[in-house]
Order: sequence, then structure tokens, then C-alpha cells
Amino acid sequence: MAASEKNYRPETILVHGGTLRSQFNEMSEALYLTQGYIYESAEACEARFSGKIPGYVYSRYSNPTMSMFEQRMAQLEGAEASRSTATGMAAVTTALMGQVKAGDHIVAAKALFGSCRWVIEDWLGRFGVTSTLVDGADLNQWKNAVTKNTKVFFMETPTNPTLEVYDIQAVADIAHNAGATLTVDNVFATPLYQSPLKLGADCVVYSATKHIDGQGRVLGGCILASEKFIMDNVHNLIRQTGPSLSPFNAWVLLKGLETLPVRVERQTKSAAAIADALAGHKKLTRLIYPGRKDHPQADVVAKQMKAGSTLVSFEVKGGKEGAFRFLNGLKLTGITNNLGDSKSLITHPTTTTHQRLTPEQRAELGIGDGLVRFSAGLEHQDDLIEDLLTALDKV
Repeated sequence: MAASEKNYRPETILVHGGTLRSQFNEMSEALYLTQGYIYESAEACEARFSGKIPGYVYSRYSNPTMSMFEQRMAQLEGAEASRSTATGMAAVTTALMGQVKAGDHIVAAKALFGSCRWVIEDWLGRFGVTSTLVDGADLNQWKNAVTKNTKVFFMETPTNPTLEVYDIQAVADIAHNAGATLTVDNVFATPLYQSPLKLGADCVVYSATKHIDGQGRVLGGCILASEKFIMDNVHNLIRQTGPSLSPFNAWVLLKGLETLPVRVERQTKSAAAIADALAGHKKLTRLIYPGRKDHPQADVVAKQMKAGSTLVSFEVKGGKEGAFRFLNGLKLTGITNNLGDSKSLITHPTTTTHQRLTPEQRAELGIGDGLVRFSAGLEHQDDLIEDLLTALDKV
């Protein structure tokens, strides 16, 4: 069944999309563990390498199992093309580096995962690419940051870990008026709850390690955009530098996509119930969930997200000591730096994902020493609420 032949709904695409069957007509997607490919003749080899005839050449950048994952993701996202990568950070780095050269300028929201900030501020800076970080919720800051050399806007929304939500369509308009592109990290919303390309973004990136695998097994990433964007900025960079997704991981991610809607819907319901249960708790100074009316950007959430997704952030009284007492009091929820898993997980950003930022930078982003980020799993929501409330008693 070719899911591309009909405008199927996401749940159907995630089971059937992009499937390529061998001569054996296998039911489950085949796992092609091969590095290279054999050609019928020297002439056929030459034609394949030159691009005159289609086909696989080398699994560093093309493989049937990788293709199935890429095509399924593209159909889900509504993108013309996609490319898979070894990790989410490989997707971010490749998408950004492919668009810029020495002398170019990037404008990015300052509320970013720590590694993303490092790539923009430190890594790209080594090669003569300058950057300006702005308050992503302030449209005037995006406008005022533009220079004659601005080529790329970059944001994640909702943000890590404070779950701010930025107006993708408005920022895309500013970028395009400046002759720049907009790349959006859509990990927290998932492709089920937010569609950046439909809102005007030029490129979307994912860490497939998170909800797409969603069971703590493998690493992976994905870049999605128009065919022209991929061919101009991404394809050759992946081909020549090799930030490649392994075929085995691509196969695992295909299996993860089949259950993505079921898992994310359940996790979102739990996250919403947990947010309501913790709201106003005497041991908390702040609670943030994009599905609540008290979210700072509730109007933007209502405009561009279908649901609040799977994460809740809240600040525990007592700073780091209070947060650690709370974390150490948990029995069911695992302390880690990951998210989007079938198991509920919790993170202390100050000492993990954002530890490289200065205290002043964290304060500017609203990342206090007591802030924690909770990722809802598939456990019963009442068990999770009891676990969290019991641990708060330790504070």
C-alpha cells in the first residue's frame, strides 16, 4: 500500500507510509544491513554514480531502510523531502551549516537546548558565522536583529526547558521579508501537534531519539523541507561528511512511528492531568504547561498547537537543594536528561542540559536552580501524580 497515493490521516501514514517491499513481499519493513551495492555492469555503476539512473550507491547517505523512514516522516510532516541523521543534534547542525558560509549571520531564539546554543554561538562562530540571540516571544527583537547578512532564523518551540511557545507564522514572515529562512526544532510538540512547514517555516528538524523512538532504544534525527531546500543545503553535506543514521536505527524508528499517535496521546493526557494536579501546590513557585490557560503564550498555543504535548516544567521551592530533595524522593519517575519515553522521566536543567550556561544566562531564560522538566510516560496517571506529590512532601 503506497500511502503517498492518497491523503491518509496521520495514524494511517505512520503504519503504512513509505513502505518498500522486496521480492519476498515481507509484512514488516525489511532491515537492509549493507554498506554498499552491486551493479550489473561497469556502465551501470558509472550511471548510478553520476545520477543518470536512480538507485542506491552507498549506505552512508542512502539505504532502503533509511529511505522508508525518511519517506514516512515526510508524509507525516507534509514535506516534499527529508533526510535522516545519526542524532537530533546531527540534524540541527547539518540543517544550519548547510545554509551558511563565512560572513553570514544567524538570528536565533536564546531559549535553546544547550548544545544548540553551542553550535550557533561557538561552533559556527569558528568559521566566521555571526549570530544574535533574541527573546523568541518578542517579534520586535527578531526584526531588530536582522542585518544585511542574515541568512537563517532558528527556534525551538515549545522551548527546552521552560516550554515557551513562539509564533512560527509571524517569525517566518519576518525571516522571509529579510530574505532569510526559518528552521524550527519541533521535538517537544511532535509532528502530531504542530506543523511548522504549514505555518511558513522552511525547514523542520527532529531528534527522533525522543518521541519517535520513544522507548529508550536508539539515537536518530531527521531534517524535513522542500525538495529544493534539501538538495541545495542538506543532501550533499550529508553525502560528503557522513552524519548518517544506521539502517538498524532507521528500522527501530520505523517501528516507533507505528505507535507514535497512541503513545503521545496517552502521554499528553497524563501531562495535562499532572499539570492540573500540581498547579498551586504550596511547594512550587511556578508551573508551565502549554495546554493550560495560564500559559504565558496561551493565545499562540491555541493558534498553532493541537494539544499541549507531553512535558510539564515546574519550579520547586528551595532552589537546587529543594529540587534535589524532590528528585531523590521520586520512586517511579526516573532522573535523566532524556524525554519522550514510554517511562516517565525528569530532568534538572541547571545541572544537566543547560549546565554550560552561566547563572546569569540561565536567569535570563527563567531557568532557576529549582526548575525541573517532567516528561510523562505511559504509566497510569494517578500513580505518577502520587509519586510526584509524595516526593514534594520531602521538600
